[in-house]
Amino acid sequence: MSGERGLVRPIMTNSEQIRQFGNNAYAKPATALNILRETVMGPELFDKAFKTYSERWAFRHPTPADFFRTMEDASAVDLDWFWRGWFYGTDYVDVELSNVRWFRMQTEEDGLETRNIKGSAQAIDGKDTDKAKDFGSVPEPFVLEEWDGKYGEFNQSFDNNKVRQMANKKNFYELTLRNQGGLVTPVIIEWTYADGTTELQKMPAEIWRINEKEVQKVFVKEKEVTKVVIDPNRKTADTYTDNNVFPRVNEPDRFEEFKKNKR
Repeated sequence: MSGERGLVRPIMTNSEQIRQFGNNAYAKPATALNILRETVMGPELFDKAFKTYSERWAFRHPTPADFFRTMEDASAVDLDWFWRGWFYGTDYVDVELSNVRWFRMQTEEDGLETRNIKGSAQAIDGKDTDKAKDFGSVPEPFVLEEWDGKYGEFNQSFDNNKVRQMANKKNFYELTLRNQGGLVTPVIIEWTYADGTTELQKMPAEIWRINEKEVQKVFVKEKEVTKVVIDPNRKTADTYTDNNVFPRVNEPDRFEEFKKNKR
């Protein structure tokens, strides 16, 4: 994914039109296939599909399209979005953790006058680092409204009390993700909790199916979260990682690091 942006061409470009053969013919295809195996499909499924491709096209002359079709046919996974983005476009991966909000369900207390409705927590905007200090001292409260509708195949009744019991004392985190690079990708989230433990959570690239520019997703957690990181182990080739962390971390640029090392 390196190289001057103005010289980037899609992988599927006639060689006479390519300005950077190393990046276009080697670095980007290798990165794409590594991400396809390790992040999108998983090693076991990828290896099975690739073995099928090797057996079908042994001693023959396959084209890239034959490889694309065989990998989808052997794995039963729709990869059109992947081939289109990585091989036929010049977009890149840059997922921004744009906004984080923390909620808890408001519990009822005896007496309207004594009800304690707490103030809202700090929400963050990726463009305003002053708001990205922490999660705030208290979460934003929300109230579950009564709903008497039906759901499911057999029109089951909605149990409002059961839902309230399930949501009580749980932490709800609303993450807003922005696709700044244009290339849709799976999203890997690392949660760090107040007790020091961590958890990795992966969402498939299909989360961008309705809106390729922005996605909001709510996560329910038993424990309070102190830090959220997108793609912590760099498994998706995210280009800019400074917008992947909340709370924001002011990392020195390369020039500042150079000056520091020269001292």
